[in-house]
Amino acid sequence: MRYSTLRHFLDTDRAALTRGPVAMIFAEDDVELATTLRHHRQLGFETTIAFMEGRYALPADLRQKVIRIDFNPRTEGIVQDCVSQINAAAPGQWLYYCYNAEYLFYPFCETRRVSELLAFHAEERRDAMLTYVVDLYAGDLHRWPLAVSLDDAHIDRSGYYALARTDPENHNHPKERQLDFYGGLRWRYEEHIPKDRRKIDRIALFRAKPGLRLREDHTLSDEEYNTYACPWHNNLTAAIVSFRTAKALKTNPGSTFDIPTFKWHNSVPFEWHSRQLLDLGLMEPGQWF
Repeated sequence: MRYSTLRHFLDTDRAALTRGPVAMIFAEDDVELATTLRHHRQLGFETTIAFMEGRYALPADLRQKVIRIDFNPRTEGIVQDCVSQINAAAPGQWLYYCYNAEYLFYPFCETRRVSELLAFHAEERRDAMLTYVVDLYAGDLHRWPLAVSLDDAHIDRSGYYALARTDPENHNHPKERQLDFYGGLRWRYEEHIPKDRRKIDRIALFRAKPGLRLREDHTLSDEEYNTYACPWHNNLTAAIVSFRTAKALKTNPGSTFDIPTFKWHNSVPFEWHSRQLLDLGLMEPGQWF
């Protein structure tokens, strides 16, 4: 199932979007692309769309299971535009997006499908879920020069914090139930990260509705979608463990020679289990037990 453009897909196979939830994976390169696609399919996403360049290949086991759309990730604003177009084509459907070498984790994901997570979230009258992008990095950069290794993956166990999200249209007063979250490699190597890209929060799971737009800072045009919880109690949150920042820092000539290792005294091996992220406070089970 391969389409030359997103418009080609929407004109030909829009009905695929009725099988949800829908995962959109944007391939900036082919690093761990196959494992990213398999991980999200195993979580229970009924429809998986890979936006990827034509020169990248998919393994045989994924070719008939993944919708492939030819895509140039270097086009300005293309990810936001693609997500917004899928949103417009699938009203009421739960959507998710991430990049290659990123992996969604949510509470109890080892035994519960993503559809169960979203059904509970919807029962709490929530139409979007906050996700924290938790940086992964290889422990041995001599062996793994791109900083990507599933077997040698590490995360920071501390160093995360939140600041009030101010509203320029309301005299910079804090927005209700919205925070900007920071930490990980974007915090430790902030001198190499543009100021507007240092946040680690992303509204990666949301229910499509007419007129909704994804913005460049990974928030959505409906402010209620950007809240971390409803007014009356805490809600579920999730985490996306991601090699994306580490990979960028090690492929960028301006930063790679300044970083002989990403490890520090707060580095711990990543266990590839939701319990570790819950114990570290990197996601919230809310009322879901």
